[in-house]
Amino acid sequence: MKNHLIPTRSFHFCKAGASALLALSLLACTEEKKPDIPAPTPDPTSTTANAEAKDYTQYTELIWSDEFDGGGAVDQTKWTQETGGNGWGNNELQYYTNSTENSYVSSGNLIIETKKQAMSGRDYTSARLITKGKQSFTFGRIDVRAKLPKGQGIWPAIWMLGSDIDQNNWPACGEIDIMELRGHEPNKVLSTMHYGSNTATHQYKGSETTLASGDFANDFHIFSVVRSRDKIRSYVDGREFYSFTASDVSPYAYPFNNPFFVILNVAVGGNFLGNPTPETINTTSFPQQMLVDYVRFYQYK
Repeated sequence: MKNHLIPTRSFHFCKAGASALLALSLLACTEEKKPDIPAPTPDPTSTTANAEAKDYTQYTELIWSDEFDGGGAVDQTKWTQETGGNGWGNNELQYYTNSTENSYVSSGNLIIETKKQAMSGRDYTSARLITKGKQSFTFGRIDVRAKLPKGQGIWPAIWMLGSDIDQNNWPACGEIDIMELRGHEPNKVLSTMHYGSNTATHQYKGSETTLASGDFANDFHIFSVVRSRDKIRSYVDGREFYSFTASDVSPYAYPFNNPFFVILNVAVGGNFLGNPTPETINTTSFPQQMLVDYVRFYQYK
């Protein structure tokens, strides 16, 4: 566990009670893959630009992206592949590597591949990519188009932490879970905000949404968060299913107006969802893959 305690999937004891279930009938995303997009423009970390909350569709100015075009290694100018197998604050079972066996670009997608592979005392390997120190984001809309893995004990996540985490430990720095999926519930995703002055006062609020048919392993979907001053909105395929405001954190400080960095990872087991089932009972198959078509950050004019 690092000095700032939990730069990880933070403590999740029972998110089901954090907020009421909001089940939406979502259709598989039909957006054309890799459409022509404008060249990114600078300054995604501004603390004043795009402070006003606007409609999802009004965020049209591409500021930053990784399209994962071509194939080969992950772009080291945009991502750091964190390593380690210390449980990551949640008793997780995987060891994160920077190996191309666990994270690589192929056929226009980032692949995060989780393997049943022993390493450094752990039984599984996977990858965790972060933009920390390379790109931070404040107000605007982040879209991540991804196809998710599934199976008991499989935990894909698209999320964010406050860029000041080294100076302002979790959860005071804030955590935005854009998307989490429990592998044994592959048709349901959650979005959760974490806050509090320290680990003893950790609080979280969020919601979840369920597909009308099929699951998130069947096709690509767009997972989005729109941040404006004192407000966060969560979406799947352009449909809002959760809204969170500064009043929700009272009496604690609201950290979500600050710059945050992005994290993409697939964990195995832990407090949030339990471990893979025994090999004799409905075995979770390996390897598992999360495919990410793109990560994009938009603002409005």
